[in-house]
Amino acid sequence: MNQTNSVTLRFLAAPTDLGHSGSVDAGTVLEWVDKAAYAAAVGWAKSYCVTAYVGNIHFADPVNVGDMVEVEATIVYTGRSSLHIQTTVSSGDVQAAEATMRSQCLVIFVAVGPDGKPVPVPPYVPSSPEDIRRRDEAEARIAVRGEIVEAMRGQEYTAEGTAEQVTLRFLAAPTDVNWGGKVHGGTVMNWIDEAAYVCASRYCGMDTVAVFSGGVRFYRPLLIGDVVEVDARLVYTGNKGMHVAVHVRSGKPTDGEMQLTTYCLTVMVARDEGGTAVPVPAWNPRSDEDRRLAAHARKLLEIRGRAPGNRLPNHLLG
Repeated sequence: MNQTNSVTLRFLAAPTDLGHSGSVDAGTVLEWVDKAAYAAAVGWAKSYCVTAYVGNIHFADPVNVGDMVEVEATIVYTGRSSLHIQTTVSSGDVQAAEATMRSQCLVIFVAVGPDGKPVPVPPYVPSSPEDIRRRDEAEARIAVRGEIVEAMRGQEYTAEGTAEQVTLRFLAAPTDVNWGGKVHGGTVMNWIDEAAYVCASRYCGMDTVAVFSGGVRFYRPLLIGDVVEVDARLVYTGNKGMHVAVHVRSGKPTDGEMQLTTYCLTVMVARDEGGTAVPVPAWNPRSDEDRRLAAHARKLLEIRGRAPGNRLPNHLLG
């Protein structure tokens, strides 16, 4: 039986997808990305797969309710048990001839067996020059992710920080479950977007939207019935971008210990009525921790900017 390395989901953006920004929120788009990538990963691996990492994703233009949406997920590289999947989200008027690309990112899944341990996957061998280029870019990004992990090592977020901070707390509901009995990676990313929105909007006093999410890293599964904490903290502001570090922790209600499950750096902007990003008040670090985390946020962006094919928009750095 021939294997296909690509899956495309097509559907209409529903009224229930409407977000606080007046269009579809970034968190919902990330849920779509996770589902399409999961379908591609399972179709190739022929086993259950878990989300391990979602790379830099830029939200260039909004997806509107009523749009025809296409989410294409294509396997571009495989390791021993990992599958690197390039995803593209496009949308447009249902009567239009072509959809417009809205965002792209690389998603990594890991194939696991019944015991939850990684299992080998069939190797993907590119054939065309374009496939080889994408394979090479995906492989080159491995070293960049290693630099990011090293830069993140030892960073602490304590009460010494003085920046805007919010924490959302709730129970993971049965409706959050995926096909393996765990919480959807896409659902976790939606929670991250919600917490970052509250944090950024409180800081600047305006409605905000995500324009970038950098390196959503999944450390361990999150289970139905777990107590969930989604902590969002402002760590840096540019002229327009508000950089928010988000940590997701979870644990059993009967335990007092919460474990880190997911980490992400999200950039939020405030927009005028025409959808153009507007300047926000500059945040001035006051404590040693504030200054360390602000420098850390800049360092992560600098590392990500060196990734092949990754050109960071000016509002992320300025």
